[in-house]
Amino acid sequence: MAKSKNHTTHNQSRKWHRNGIKKPRSNRYESLKGVDPKFLRNMRFAKKHNKKGLKAARKAAAQK
Repeated sequence: MAKSKNHTTHNQSRKWHRNGIKKPRSNRYESLKGVDPKFLRNMRFAKKHNKKGLKAARKAAAQK
């Protein structure tokens, strides 16, 4: 009895290229799932308090 064929990729790349090999779609904001909780907490406060400096800068610019 002849040995059976184990594996081949013959014609596969042609099939893949038929519709084009596309890059995966990237999201504008990558998910923060699984990120260190301490880092996330700090990031939340940093974002919150960034607005304070922005208000002061706008006020100073308006007075000039």
